[in-house]
Amino acid sequence: LTASYTDSSDDETSPRDKQQKNSKGNGDFCIKNIKQADFGRREIEIAEQEMPALMALRKRAQGEKPLAGAKIVGCTHITAQTAVLMETLSALGAQCRWAACNIYSTQNEVAAALAEGGFSVFAWKGESEDDFWWCIDRCVNVEGWQPNMILDDGGDLTHWIYKKYPSMFKKIKGIVEESVTGVHRLYQLSKAGKLCVPAMNVNDSVTKQKFDNLYCCRESILDGFVSFVLTLFVFFFSPQVGKGCCAALKAMGSIVYVTEIDPICALQACMDGFRLVKLTEVIRQVDIVITCTGNKNVVVRENLDRMKNGCIVCNMGHSNTEIDVVSCDQIQITDDRVRSQVDHVIWPDGKRIVLLAEGRLLNLSCSTVPTFVLSITATTQALALIELYNAPEGRYKQDVYLLPKKMDEYVASLHLPTFDAHLTELSDEQAKYLGLNKNGPFKPNYYR
Repeated sequence: LTASYTDSSDDETSPRDKQQKNSKGNGDFCIKNIKQADFGRREIEIAEQEMPALMALRKRAQGEKPLAGAKIVGCTHITAQTAVLMETLSALGAQCRWAACNIYSTQNEVAAALAEGGFSVFAWKGESEDDFWWCIDRCVNVEGWQPNMILDDGGDLTHWIYKKYPSMFKKIKGIVEESVTGVHRLYQLSKAGKLCVPAMNVNDSVTKQKFDNLYCCRESILDGFVSFVLTLFVFFFSPQVGKGCCAALKAMGSIVYVTEIDPICALQACMDGFRLVKLTEVIRQVDIVITCTGNKNVVVRENLDRMKNGCIVCNMGHSNTEIDVVSCDQIQITDDRVRSQVDHVIWPDGKRIVLLAEGRLLNLSCSTVPTFVLSITATTQALALIELYNAPEGRYKQDVYLLPKKMDEYVASLHLPTFDAHLTELSDEQAKYLGLNKNGPFKPNYYR
């Protein structure tokens, strides 16, 4: 549960102004309220039941510690599922310091449970922009501790180290990046010859694309709208994330329009029965506008001006740059906070639109996400960290890499027992005919 009972009951004092310690007297953290730790621990324990692969990694690592000596600094969503990942990394031998990659997605009670467990966590739900960067800095800038691995979601942590502490990259062995936004930043650095260390692109791994980006968004998009009446028209921007969202909304009886720049994705949308349009063609008629591109200025002020009264606007991409919310402050437009994560943006003539999560990532700000699906991505991240950390010198250069297909298949195989699924094994003759090893990988490295 991303939205918890703690959201409205906490006092308004900034965590930065509090001095808190856990039961062991450790105060190297900054969270909302350490007293919520017991409730957060129960959520983590529930999540563990739905994350079989990470629990299997812990069991297999009881003898060996593949991350012994690893000092991982992380910037991801801090939820019960991420907590299971962090505690798995710790069980594998790593030391961790963590900040949130989104100012609204942190579960305060989970952050409290992690702090009580000895993790250096700097995050709370509802951070300001200044708080956001302060938390990242507290993770990185600490006396007597320097990271040698980065786990990032969105690229903000990597960007901060490049900007403020570039000398740290002398000891950093690699970067693991989960989101399309962060991966785009890494490729830009690589192209400019400024990428100092090897980086693993988890976002484009098969397990991330075919499971997290599709099934996770397909389930959570509806949860994000749970308090609204589903309307007749929905307008969508669609990369891989959009496919799951479109399918969910169509199944609920909505009429879904899609905009797309890529002719291949556009043809897929048409073959799936969606009407492909330009935003300007339908902006006056649609009831809901959803972005999920990872780009900037996808919905600009001119589009907002032309929307119908009551139109709901939200974003399923990682960054808050897709909807031009800032422009609403520049002309006589007022903002009315209806409740947490729901704002009415009101024009001088009385027209209003409903803005969800201030244009930030909807599904982790306003709804829940399926734990089992996130287990697949979290396991992929853990294996990517193990691979980069233990790789012999020279295997990976200062470039961006995809996870080897053998690891993708290993992640998938760890989740099959949940379904009591039984794989068929190739005979020697069949394997020879296909030119494959009987144990995989079964897909070439270029397969996506």
